[in-house]
Amino acid sequence: MAFRGWPAEAVEFFEGLETDNSKAYWQANKSVYDLAVRAPMEELLRELATEFGEGKVFRPNRDIRFSTDKSPYKTQIAATMSRGGYVSFSADGLGVGSGIYQPMPDQLDRLRRAIADDGTGKQLVKLIEAAEAKGIEVSAHDELKTAPKGYPKDHPRIDLLRLKGLVTWKHWPVAAWLGTTKAKTRIVDVLHAARPVNAWLDKHVGPTTMSLERR
Repeated sequence: MAFRGWPAEAVEFFEGLETDNSKAYWQANKSVYDLAVRAPMEELLRELATEFGEGKVFRPNRDIRFSTDKSPYKTQIAATMSRGGYVSFSADGLGVGSGIYQPMPDQLDRLRRAIADDGTGKQLVKLIEAAEAKGIEVSAHDELKTAPKGYPKDHPRIDLLRLKGLVTWKHWPVAAWLGTTKAKTRIVDVLHAARPVNAWLDKHVGPTTMSLERR
């Protein structure tokens, strides 16, 4: 079966889940989730695997052990790809991103050093400007209110230094094309446009070198 986007039933499923986030709703509508939500995501990942690596769909259940929100289910489906890439779908639409979302301490240190360096830092700025010109947002999941320790508050790239990570992101609201193959085309276009930023991250940050014991 080829990927043909997410049907209207997928949006309706998540709209219902947002209204009634209960086990009863989930069980009554699980067949809709399996066929209209998860199956398209799995087919998309299979088609993208050759270029972007093996895909993994996140489990639909929320981890509520340490949360005041005891809603049992996530109101979106999301997946990652082993060579870089994140896709999410919900009643709000489609999102695609890449980069370093929650860096380990050693990665964050290398990221800030590379941003602070005039050579590599200015290069990153140009790459970000090129991505933003294509409608891609470059940001982080969180940021400091002031300069990180050891860096001047008046650094020319202080806005980047305050970021706790670096991700590219593009989001589209619900539209008819989400139920067509155009969804895959737009996802691939964004991942291609983000490659220069990701290549910079691979070269100057890379994977964590911290051992599992130190995590």
